[in-house]
Amino acid sequence: MTDRHLCIHGHFYQPPREDPWLGAVLPEGSAAPRRDWNARITRESYAPLSRARLLDAQGRIRALVNAYEFISFNFGPTLLAWMAREAPETYELVLEADRASRARLGFGNAMAQIRHHTIMPLASAQDKRVETAWAVQDFESRYGRSPDGLWLPEAAADTASLEALAEAGIAYTVLAPRQAAAVADPGGPWQPVSEATLDITRPYRAELPSGRSIAVFFYHGALSQAVAFERLLTDGGAFWSRLRAAAAPGLVCLATDGETYGHHFTFGEMALAWCLEQAQADPSVRLTNFAAHLAAHPPVRLVRLHEPSSWSCAHGVERWRADCGCHTGDHPGWNQAWRAPLREALCALKERLDAHYAQAAPALLRDPDAGLRDYGQVIADPARRDAFAAAHLAPGLDPAARQRAWDLLAMQRHALASFASCAWFFDDLDRIEPVNALTNALRACELAGRTEVPGGAQGLEAGLEQALAQARSNPCPRHPQGRTGDAILRQEARPRHGTPASLALHALLLAWAQSPDLPPGSSPVDHAWPDVRLAVRWDAPAAAPGTAPGTALAGTARITHTHGEAAAEHALLWEPPTPAAPWASRLRLDGGPWLVARDLPWNKRQDIALAFAAASADAQCAALAARAATARALTLPPAEAQATQNQADSWQHLLPALAQQWIASDADAPGDETLRAMLAASPWPPAAREELSRTLNQTALALLAAPEPDWPALGRLAARAQALDAQPDWWPTQNRIWALAPGTPEARAAARQFGFAMP
Repeated sequence: MTDRHLCIHGHFYQPPREDPWLGAVLPEGSAAPRRDWNARITRESYAPLSRARLLDAQGRIRALVNAYEFISFNFGPTLLAWMAREAPETYELVLEADRASRARLGFGNAMAQIRHHTIMPLASAQDKRVETAWAVQDFESRYGRSPDGLWLPEAAADTASLEALAEAGIAYTVLAPRQAAAVADPGGPWQPVSEATLDITRPYRAELPSGRSIAVFFYHGALSQAVAFERLLTDGGAFWSRLRAAAAPGLVCLATDGETYGHHFTFGEMALAWCLEQAQADPSVRLTNFAAHLAAHPPVRLVRLHEPSSWSCAHGVERWRADCGCHTGDHPGWNQAWRAPLREALCALKERLDAHYAQAAPALLRDPDAGLRDYGQVIADPARRDAFAAAHLAPGLDPAARQRAWDLLAMQRHALASFASCAWFFDDLDRIEPVNALTNALRACELAGRTEVPGGAQGLEAGLEQALAQARSNPCPRHPQGRTGDAILRQEARPRHGTPASLALHALLLAWAQSPDLPPGSSPVDHAWPDVRLAVRWDAPAAAPGTAPGTALAGTARITHTHGEAAAEHALLWEPPTPAAPWASRLRLDGGPWLVARDLPWNKRQDIALAFAAASADAQCAALAARAATARALTLPPAEAQATQNQADSWQHLLPALAQQWIASDADAPGDETLRAMLAASPWPPAAREELSRTLNQTALALLAAPEPDWPALGRLAARAQALDAQPDWWPTQNRIWALAPGTPEARAAARQFGFAMP
């Protein structure tokens, strides 16, 4: 058996993008044309890695590979929580990959990750323990086992961070080679090392002041750099040659952001899948993961680290608190002097929140420290709320006191979310990541106010705003003079504040946007986000001050929160939108001030606009499908010398529906020759081609969903699409075909039509 072992690690992470009042990710403009960055990168990277294509010499698919089965990986808990809701198929394949690797190697490929991607050396001792505990609890909830290893965000490490991991039972972590300062044999002298002299083929043991220890692996710096930045993934052969040449006795591992495969480099997942196949076939190299290698090769040599240090800042961890010179390189001339005041402002707020928790929690929780550490179980799985309450809430609390306990815990959750590393990583303060951090900070302030923090929520916000005045963004086209941090707080973060009125108006406008042809108020409204649900029942029409009689709808809004907040009912008055002025719609609750739709934040208004666009597209698709059926029946065979349909431009709006009609049919109708000539001769706008791809996949997946798939009909569908040169993206259909064993006799012919290399 070979003694050359290879491990490829992917760090998969997205920051906490959820609106902290809704628990849902709202539209993000910079992610266009996708709705948000989670959705965009899932389609470009996370999903393709779960079904990576292996091609033959003719470009046909010979296999689909779940790459996660053969690489080491960590997924951030905030990303996995989103994937479980919005990308369940990919999510399940990630979990299945860990199970499969356990069966093959005895140890799973998955590592845990600090929950909020906090730079651990910059966190307090309490926050280190809490973030580590929440990481372990999330991992156990999803993978059904305890984690062996844990990925430190940005590989940022110091002794105290390693202590937090070892205390939580973590056996190993992975760092960059430049983070090692010295190594020693047990009882021997310490020898300084550099990235060039460190032996990266073995794990090391870091001995800790508590008497505990933790194993540390160091990845191959040059090889990892080549994958991430030197376009090595553009050629699978070159990638494998580099991997095989680097393999040496012991373990060689590389580590990159997982988004490198597919998002940063298109088709990078295919290069990875090809290399994984080569590695499995090569007897001189053995694919493994860190936990399996550690079990067989426990560390002997000791290591000391440069402290603090990280993999993406040459100055330790200054990138997350200072203008150290580390940046993305996209904006020459910009500075990052805003980093220090942003961190100072959030740290000052966190200190006040921690003091409030220490003062208020003893009356509400049996053991405030243990309760906060175990609260990660509820975050990972809200169904554990009652068990948590029985174990941790103080006995005999009345409902109001129980509510204060839940609010205190949620306060700490959102305060920790404000320290996600992305808020400091990039080049400017005026970006989505710092705004997300400030939005979570405002949510923490609100929850502190509800638990009677001294000075109230307004006092906390005022202190945060004052501190942020010392930060200034760089000049950009939108803001030529830049903006101060307090202005960004007021103009970007504070409008996101979720109130009962904004929740109600948002939900009502979503219901209207999804059914714009129905009279508003004609049916009850019930809309649920992950963390809150709003239900409206209508009364008789009413008139409101400043409105014309009969233009406002009266009703009752019931708001129910998922994470412990008591349900509340509000008297509601709503002026629905008009087609010409949708943002003039307004609402008031309990006789309070009117909230006008145009005052909702951009991401909520965009959410409404996208709901309208999707509903309109569905309605238009249905209407055009009906018209296309009639148009096809009306189409006559071609006259002598006729090359396309007369007045072909008048048929352009029907192109996707007509193509769908013809492709999905079993046989030609009398006029189909004319129809095909027109479809072949007409220019296809990208939107029309994408719409056709969507509807064809829907048809194919419906055929595959039957207890006995209609393989002949499926093959005809693909053949007719090819005859029309429709060029649909069959990605979801191919995935389903592969899951149903395309090599079976009845499926083989159809699978070949969908690009599979069948014998």
